[in-house]
Amino acid sequence: MHPSIIDNTIAFVRQQLQNAEGGHDWFHIERVYKNALLIAQSENCDLTVVKLGALLHDIADSKFHNGDETVGPKVARAFLTTQDASEELIAQVLFIIENISFKGGNFARTQSSKELEIVQDADRLDAIGAIGIARCFNYGGFKNRSLYDPSIAPNLHMTKEAYKANTAPTLNHFYEKLLLLKDQMNTPTAKQIAQERHRFMEQFLAQFYAEWEGEK
Repeated sequence: MHPSIIDNTIAFVRQQLQNAEGGHDWFHIERVYKNALLIAQSENCDLTVVKLGALLHDIADSKFHNGDETVGPKVARAFLTTQDASEELIAQVLFIIENISFKGGNFARTQSSKELEIVQDADRLDAIGAIGIARCFNYGGFKNRSLYDPSIAPNLHMTKEAYKANTAPTLNHFYEKLLLLKDQMNTPTAKQIAQERHRFMEQFLAQFYAEWEGEK
């Protein structure tokens, strides 16, 4: 394994994502990386796998590749091979990339790893709270979606395919994903952090509806 594999991965990811959508850019990766390191302090894990998984988890998000979930793992494998990473390390990192996504949340994961749990929590923490709200509306604008439409109810029972094809107003995404994440955290550290971020989203929604109705 290349001795500076982490530094090389950071440089590679920054270059790959330099023109990415604002909610899935290098700064998102950096926040997830920091979250993952914080969570890992309280967990028995392989820190190299956690670091690489966090850095490479969105290297080619399927949302920006016509839903193709194979692109990210292929790009990550090709890069890690250039770093002389072992097949075992590559497999552990690809496992994170392939299993981290929410995808509607209506499916049971049959296998996991401590490293996946940590990186998944770190990624989900970045999807809630103030930054989660900002990212949600940034992506909605990127897809030219309406902010809110009272006539379109959130769909809480979408298949993975329906979730990926969903074009509903941005506010619906709070109910279809963001407000569900607090109870899906894997680690004690993430569960604790998620509480306050969840409360902030609830306060935001209350304020949003009050302003929508002209009450404030």
